[in-house]
Amino acid sequence: MIRYNLNELFLLAEEQRCSFLNEINLKLKDLTAEQRIRWGLKYLPEEIIITSSFGIQSIVSLHLVTCQFPDIPVILIDTGYLFPETYRFIDELTELLKLNLHVFRPIESPAWQEARYGRLWEKGIKGIKHYNYLNKVEPMKRSFKELQVNTWIAGLRRQQSDSRKDLLILSFQNRIFKLLPIVDWSNHQILKYIKHYSLVCHPLSKKDYLSVGDVHTTSKLVPGVSEEETRFFGLTRECGLHIEE
Repeated sequence: MIRYNLNELFLLAEEQRCSFLNEINLKLKDLTAEQRIRWGLKYLPEEIIITSSFGIQSIVSLHLVTCQFPDIPVILIDTGYLFPETYRFIDELTELLKLNLHVFRPIESPAWQEARYGRLWEKGIKGIKHYNYLNKVEPMKRSFKELQVNTWIAGLRRQQSDSRKDLLILSFQNRIFKLLPIVDWSNHQILKYIKHYSLVCHPLSKKDYLSVGDVHTTSKLVPGVSEEETRFFGLTRECGLHIEE
């Protein structure tokens, strides 16, 4: 079996592509995360990358993938508003795992954006969507184009939010293969993996943060609030990176 050809797949009718994905997902369902990654590296088209927010649980997917592909390009979108702890964590993991890190930033600096638009994250859901496009979606699109990405590995999990409960192990997003090796992992499996390999955790995990993004749109977990409500003031869970255009 040779690597899949994206151009040929997108010449198929939508029904045929869906049938193809369903067939592959049935095969991947019974594989371990390590086996799914091995399969993806063998059969999915190059160039293959992994994205990371270097959030609370990011160490798991980074460790899983780099154990098999040490030099895989790791894409980080730096909004300029990450926690100081996150920037230090990025440095720590880059050194620890010898990451092939590629950092992409918005075209307009944070100061320039605030001068032009004000604090977009304080302007309701419309402002948040504009903010996310400028600071996350556009830089990500640019990174994929520059690195000529055909296969994207990410660490999303169904348990993280209602908006992710139906995610597939393998899917298409914007004409790119998207592989989620730990999509069906529980929080317990994540913690077990971290403990088994004695991996370092994001420092904010000890301060009641379950999910970490930008300083101004991330909050601690408090009684009566779900994990997904700790981001973007509970108005939305997704920042736009994982939504089909």
